Amino acid sequence: MPSTSSPQAARDSLASLVAQIRAWGGELGFDAIRIADVDLRHAEAGLLAWLQAGYHGDMDYMANHGTKRARPAELVPGTVRAIVARMPYLPMQRDDGWRRHELARLDDPSTAVISLYARGRDYHKVLRNRLQQLAARIETAIGAFGYRVFTDSAPVMEVALASQGGLGWRGKHTLLLDRDGGSMFFLGEILVDIPLPADSAEAPHCGNCRRCIDICPTQAIVEPYLVDARRCISYLTIEHKGAIPEDLRAPMGNRVYGCDDCQLTCPWNKFAHRATLPDFDVRNGFDAPDMATLFDWSEAEFNQRLEGSPIRRIGHERWLRNLAVGLGNSLRAAAVNDPALAERIRASLRARLDAATPLVREHIEWALAQDRAPERG
Repeated sequence: MPSTSSPQAARDSLASLVAQIRAWGGELGFDAIRIADVDLRHAEAGLLAWLQAGYHGDMDYMANHGTKRARPAELVPGTVRAIVARMPYLPMQRDDGWRRHELARLDDPSTAVISLYARGRDYHKVLRNRLQQLAARIETAIGAFGYRVFTDSAPVMEVALASQGGLGWRGKHTLLLDRDGGSMFFLGEILVDIPLPADSAEAPHCGNCRRCIDICPTQAIVEPYLVDARRCISYLTIEHKGAIPEDLRAPMGNRVYGCDDCQLTCPWNKFAHRATLPDFDVRNGFDAPDMATLFDWSEAEFNQRLEGSPIRRIGHERWLRNLAVGLGNSLRAAAVNDPALAERIRASLRARLDAATPLVREHIEWALAQDRAPERG
């Protein structure tokens, strides 16, 4: 930092630096930058209780670092502040009726539903690169300083930090919400050793609304602000490595990678910002992909088509597992209303059965059994 002659001058210099950081962040595609104090002791008890209840499921990494998740200064010694940033990902092409359109697709048995955030480039790479550029600009302005960049990549309580810095508040679905930007954005942080002036937290504005709780297909939001990840479709289709519990397969419907229901129903998302970067434009026709076609992809085709996509990290086997469940649910509906689609789904499932791994085979057999399963509510 440049030398200053008085405490007031030092404060003015830091405030000026924050203004520059926000301007640079805007140039790099972030729609909001705030400064958060890193004392998260108030969130530590809730984290430990959530882990103790087993709500993290297979996500062992959530427990591996213990209380360091709530103690950034222990994770990165010397840390006194976090520069918290958000970047919108709602594809530019979405019109004002995008929420209604996305909800309607849940009733189309021919298409697979992929979470909006995963239809473009892998956000980890995009945000990490942009945050690194932001840190480089700070370093050019003030000289070398201690910092570390994070984007959903280390034991950091991102929502707690972002909320503490005033980027929004934690909604009842546990995601960050903002009155002016909804929740369709990614979060990233730069932990720094600079005593920047911290922003104030924002008060919550969910009120008595419980739309996110009521719409959850698997009742994963067990109470306001508490999610049992083991029941969450996003967890089941992305993080979970084994067989999807049979009682949760039918509620998955045609959601084959992630789930946006709680965000689609949230009234604050009428203010969701469109992405400012082309990285989040839809690829592979993922705004309305044909489910059987996706299931027919070979492993080589999966890897080639999804290069640079966040979906690629789950691997071809889990991709097929998820799609088999989606196809089974579609078969149940199509067998009654669309015989031609039903026959196409049967053929696609049978074609993979003999060469399937045990995990995929289990889900294909379940899917084929839906041809004669009773209608489920």
